[in-house]
Amino acid sequence: MIGIDLIKTSRMNRLIERFGERALYRFLSEDEISLVKNYKTASGFWAAKEACSKALGVGIGSECSFHDITLYKTQSGAPKLKLSQKLVDKFSIKYTSLSITHDGEYAIAVVALESASADKV
Repeated sequence: MIGIDLIKTSRMNRLIERFGERALYRFLSEDEISLVKNYKTASGFWAAKEACSKALGVGIGSECSFHDITLYKTQSGAPKLKLSQKLVDKFSIKYTSLSITHDGEYAIAVVALESASADKV
């Protein structure tokens, strides 16, 4: 399963200017916020969570909230995803992959998920 998302970083900048750090708590945990360097990083994190929810085929909503998806970084700085147990169980997820990139005023994320049910196809 694959999901992709694109966000104009100025949109995130306006959100943070208007609501401050409260805007970040809407979609990030405290640990994730500690990784945010600026509005462009926050934009990439938003895109990553949206892309993940699209890969699941449900979008952000009652089946999958922003807080069911956690972002962290490896020692080398690569972004990674951790899904809530609820999502792992419901969608039989056994592997996740994430790529985030920025170009000019845009942040783009791609997520690939592998489920146990994919073995049966």
